[in-house]
Amino acid sequence: MKFEFFITLDAILRHGSFAAAADDLGLTPSAVSLQMKRLEEYLGQPLFDRSARTSRPTPLARELSDNIRVALDAVEAARTRQTVALTGRVMLGTIRSLQPTLVPLVLAEISQRHPELSVRVIQGDSVELLDQLKAGRLDGVALIRPTSGGSSRLYWRDLAEQPFVFVAPPDATSQSIKTLIGRYPWLQFDTSLTSGRVAASHMHKLAPGLRPRFELESIEAVLAMVSAGLGVSILPQVRGRMISAYPVQEISLGKNAPVRQIAFACRGPDFDNRRVMALRDALLISYGVN
Repeated sequence: MKFEFFITLDAILRHGSFAAAADDLGLTPSAVSLQMKRLEEYLGQPLFDRSARTSRPTPLARELSDNIRVALDAVEAARTRQTVALTGRVMLGTIRSLQPTLVPLVLAEISQRHPELSVRVIQGDSVELLDQLKAGRLDGVALIRPTSGGSSRLYWRDLAEQPFVFVAPPDATSQSIKTLIGRYPWLQFDTSLTSGRVAASHMHKLAPGLRPRFELESIEAVLAMVSAGLGVSILPQVRGRMISAYPVQEISLGKNAPVRQIAFACRGPDFDNRRVMALRDALLISYGVN
């Protein structure tokens, strides 16, 4: 029986629901439910009364949680004790748009907290990174979370939600998106990427039949072209050094603007690995997530 099943049971009882426990542990509600069913099969007894609209813990569930509480606290204290320095190498995969903005912050944080831990950073699109993660070639990834929520076999932690915005040259005199589309060429973000396809779909809603003048493979390239006055585009909102290097006008797409969810993922069994935790914690700190 996997020890993490008891951690999940404890989280359900502490937070009061499967959904809240899933959010705390970075799992999907279905993964939490499956763990509890397997634990019930192992025990041969129900841990939750599912006859009502919400599942209620049985006395056995509370008895188990009380009995293992001391052991869970001891394991957590030992796991988080920082008496042994982290060494070795950890592999982090990120999408391209995070390389110039997020990665420097993450590596600076790890250098300060874990000076003996080496990090190799790999670049790729979200699909490629997930494939490499599942194959064991990466320890953790920072990418666009799939709209389906992502595989329940992986541990997920949301980092930031990025709305898409309309970007125009810094000296453009109009704030009307319709006017700007008529005045400047459309610079399309790479449609081989999910974010590029989302941006193109929204542009077609704003201007049916519009054709792009150029298609560029990176957000930096699109921003550079827009900043130089060569066109307009729709991109995920960026901050920090990239927007400082390539100043543009950002115009909101309104309440119906598409968004993309930046998330951290690792293999389920690795969610409490100390090296992987170092990656996750550095990402959370860099994004200001508590």
